[in-house]
Amino acid sequence: MIYGIGYDLCKIERMKKSLQSETFCRRVFGSAEWAALQALGENRRAESAAACFAAKEAFLKAAGTGLGGFPLAELQTLRKESGAPYYALEGSAAEWLQAQGLRAHLSLTHEAGLAAAMTVLEKMDTMGD
Repeated sequence: MIYGIGYDLCKIERMKKSLQSETFCRRVFGSAEWAALQALGENRRAESAAACFAAKEAFLKAAGTGLGGFPLAELQTLRKESGAPYYALEGSAAEWLQAQGLRAHLSLTHEAGLAAAMTVLEKMDTMGD
């Protein structure tokens, strides 16, 4: 059963400017997420960082908590070897997801200067059906 759906957009050019602030980067990106972003070239880094930021806001919308729900750095967006994105939650965000019995699904895209993320929080079946 669907618990919540969230969608968000982020301008890539705005993120390119934000990435120049070390304070912003430490507040927004978790350590594994930041390491993955650092491995990319400047343009690709801005695209991916914008998608990661949109994913954080989409998660908060799906959770129904609003922007102050969890520290943004706890909502890490990483990629599988295949390139598929997934959430690697930490701290209070991970605890909340587990306590609610939820699984997070994530889709990312970027085109024409925008990055978008869609999150679906799925309630896990506790009856084993």
